[in-house]
Amino acid sequence: MPHKTVYACFCTDVLHEGHMNIINKARELGDVTVGVLTDEAMVQMDRFPVLGLEDRMAMMAEVDGVSRVVVQDSIFYDRNIAELRPDYVIHGDNWLQGPLRAIRDNAEEALAAYSGQIIDAPYTHSEEAQHVDRRMREQLSMPEHRRHLLRKLIELRGTVKAIEVHSGLTGLIAEKTVVFDGEKLDQFDAMWISSLCDSTAKGKPDIELVDMTSRFRTISDVTEVTTKPIIFDGDTGGKTEHFVYTVRSLERLGVSAVIIEDKVGLKKNSLFGTEVAQMQDSIEGFCAKIAAGKKSQVTDDFMIIARIESLILEQGMEDALERAAAYVGAGADGIMIHSRKKDPAEILEFCDRFREADQSTPIVVVPSSFNSVTEDELAEHGVNVVIYANQLTRSAFPAMEQTAKDILTHHRAKEVDDRLMPIKDIITLIDEI
Repeated sequence: MPHKTVYACFCTDVLHEGHMNIINKARELGDVTVGVLTDEAMVQMDRFPVLGLEDRMAMMAEVDGVSRVVVQDSIFYDRNIAELRPDYVIHGDNWLQGPLRAIRDNAEEALAAYSGQIIDAPYTHSEEAQHVDRRMREQLSMPEHRRHLLRKLIELRGTVKAIEVHSGLTGLIAEKTVVFDGEKLDQFDAMWISSLCDSTAKGKPDIELVDMTSRFRTISDVTEVTTKPIIFDGDTGGKTEHFVYTVRSLERLGVSAVIIEDKVGLKKNSLFGTEVAQMQDSIEGFCAKIAAGKKSQVTDDFMIIARIESLILEQGMEDALERAAAYVGAGADGIMIHSRKKDPAEILEFCDRFREADQSTPIVVVPSSFNSVTEDELAEHGVNVVIYANQLTRSAFPAMEQTAKDILTHHRAKEVDDRLMPIKDIITLIDEI
């Protein structure tokens, strides 16, 4: 009988009992080749690498029984299977359900081309393996690791998508929601802690009334249960003398970026536009605030992103572009351009013209009003961060209000039960220590 070959792929920085069970089972079947996911592919699996690719490959090469280590540059196996033509592909049986099933289906189809076989090894539910997994997640959530993730994601993915969170539970939704669209697994890359949604969750108006101490508690609630990078809505940044302390506090908390808008005076939500009195800061004044914030930073990881309100306040495209160049010159790590028009044309024009002069500074957009434009279309115009800034809050409120009305109407809860998520399903989002 010819000797059999076995392929297994791993996306981990540390080996535990579960991984070794897979490798030992593979050794029983034949010569073992291990694939190691690239950084880009690991991010697609929601696994931010702690070790570099070469270190992860060296770790696998030292494992007894591993004959060969190769790079796998996609979460899907088909290209490596076509090249290696293993007799078996082995993986834990956890990929039989959920979004991971798409990866298994891809491997099975590639193996069918030459009658290869999948081995679904029993998933290891040991205390030791769970302990190692928890330790890795805790390491990923530490401020010193988490803080640099937004820069890393922009580098690896080109376009990052974030969704608003305003509590630990919404943070878990952002962290754990994964879909398969027929071609790839998709998920949110980052979280946006919005002053509007944070204030609304506390029943307060969005006028910078909720103090930073309270807003930092929201960050703490989110960081305790998640690992993804956080972008913080800093409103106007307040007084320059106060903003420098905000920057230092956000750095200590592990936040990746703060976005501040170039307005002064009592904050009014930008979507009101010129319907309410709003005053834009001078270019010189806002540049001074950016420069002071950058000077106060302790690390190079943290990002200060300048939000330009010129289009909102109908000051014109030229004013927006002039401000963008000045803010970058003052040290801004990114530019957010905003509009309340339903047509994305002026946003796309800004991006195109900004990119003609500046190829590298990240562009951030919030497609709340111009929500027909897709992420791919925005990426084609040079956008690096897309923020879905308030959709979770806006979807939750009408659902809760209707449930409350129906209970009052029927004097019982039976009529609303068919649209309620079982509490058990909600609890499963929450990891036990």
